[in-house]
Amino acid sequence: RNPADAEDLVQETYLRAYRGFGGFREGTNLKAWLYRILTNAYINRYRKQQRRPDESSLDDVEDFFLYRRLGGLEGARAGRSAEDELLELFGSSEVKEALESLPEQFRLAVLLADVEGFSYKEIAEILDVPVGTVMSRLHRGRKALQKRLYDFARDRRLTGADPALEPSDDDKHEEPATRG
Repeated sequence: RNPADAEDLVQETYLRAYRGFGGFREGTNLKAWLYRILTNAYINRYRKQQRRPDESSLDDVEDFFLYRRLGGLEGARAGRSAEDELLELFGSSEVKEALESLPEQFRLAVLLADVEGFSYKEIAEILDVPVGTVMSRLHRGRKALQKRLYDFARDRRLTGADPALEPSDDDKHEEPATRG
């Protein structure tokens, strides 16, 4: 989300790739190799940031209040679908918390597929696992994420009493396995 952080991450990735180029196996997918380095760098940076308190610049806070005061938030809501409005009720912290609560193997599969748009085959190469394992991790990760978000919505009374909205009995009992 922050262009400067993204540039730093890419620069760190290229530096690590340059230093570790001897470990690259010719004939393998260069894109997947670089993306694995990028993913590891991101995870390391993310873990390091989790140990630090949140920081906000004064400019960001001032911009937000100015935007709100000028009615930017109300105008942005016009013409939005009901789904978009419901998703807005999930603050980024709740979605982030739900994603972070997933075991790492499921979280990475979901992020690579649903956020980054990688194919099953590319994800398999990045994670160095069979395609079938990717499919299984995606299914289990998505189901676990769906359950966590449903629980959040139910706790805040954002869902109706429609039983069709509740996860099925199979989904309720299906907990993500920790095996690969």
